[in-house]
Formats: sequence, structure tokens, C-alpha cells
Amino acid sequence: MSRGNTRQRIQDISLELFAARGYEKTSLREIAEHLGVTKAALYYHFKTKEEIVISLFDDLARPCDELIDWALEQPRDLETKLEVLRRYSEVLNQAAPVFRFMQENQATMRELSIGESFKGRLMKLLDVIQLPGAELSDQVRCSAALFTMHAGTFTLQNIEGDPEDKRHAVLEVAQEMLTTAHRDAAARG
Repeated sequence: MSRGNTRQRIQDISLELFAARGYEKTSLREIAEHLGVTKAALYYHFKTKEEIVISLFDDLARPCDELIDWALEQPRDLETKLEVLRRYSEVLNQAAPVFRFMQENQATMRELSIGESFKGRLMKLLDVIQLPGAELSDQVRCSAALFTMHAGTFTLQNIEGDPEDKRHAVLEVAQEMLTTAHRDAAARG
């Protein structure tokens, strides 16, 4: 097994254990046991649980940064902003276990300062979809569109239905809010 695959297995098993037992109650020994490796073999890749969590967020940062960079090169029109939400929906979908970890382990997020870097990325995404100079209600709609994407990740997990249908429903609602904000601002402008 290649080093990249081992790293991914460690991340996946760690997330499973953090979800089942909690971050604080999960030890490196338990992670190594579930992987079927020695603690020394695990240390080759990660020396601490914190390093595992940070690696998860580093992996998540790349697609977020790529999306922000892409968006900044595009026209600041509604079509671009709707595409930003669509692409962000895919990022969230691919990283759903990481976002669940974030939601369930907020104290750990604060301790590791991961939350601050993630918040910074969210604010950059918000800048991309925001309507500068728009009325407050339209600015709220833009903010709510982005945060609807996150809320949907958590609030719909216990509702029956196809996960992809739920993801599309969340995206649809977020895009409707953004479209409404743009139409209202254009009508007033």
C-alpha cells in the first residue's frame, strides 16, 4: 500500500473513531489497532491526533482555496456566484465526515486554531458571493445562502431520503436566496 493510501486510511479510521468515541476519548493506540498496525507505524505518518486533524483540514483547504482563486478570476455576476455555490456543494459533499467532525468537536477546533483558518476561507467565499453596497436584507440573503450549505450538511443527515437529492435541495435553496438578493438589488439599483 502506498504512503498516500496509508495516510488516507489513517484519516478515515481516525474520523470514524472520533465520531464513534469522541476526539478526546480516542487514542493513537486505538487508531493503530483499528488499522492493524503498530503505534510506531502510525507515528511514521502522524505523531499526534492533532496532526491527523490538521491534515484533514489541510486536505479540505486545497479545494476551497482553488474555488476562491477560480472565482476571483471570473466576472462578479450572478452566474459565477451560482457556480461558486454549486462547486462548494461538491466540496462539502466530498468532505462531509470532516464537517461532521468540526460540528461535533467545536472545542477541539478552537484549541487547534483550525476553526480560525476555516472561518477565514468562509469569509473569502462570502466576499465572492456578497453584493457590496446592497441593502442589508440582500447582504443577509447572500450570507444565508452560504451558511445554508453548511446547515444542510448537518440538519438533513437524519431526514430520510437519498443523500444526493438532499444535497441538491440544499443547493437549490441556497441558489434561490442568492438569486433573490441579486434580483432585489438590481430592481432597486
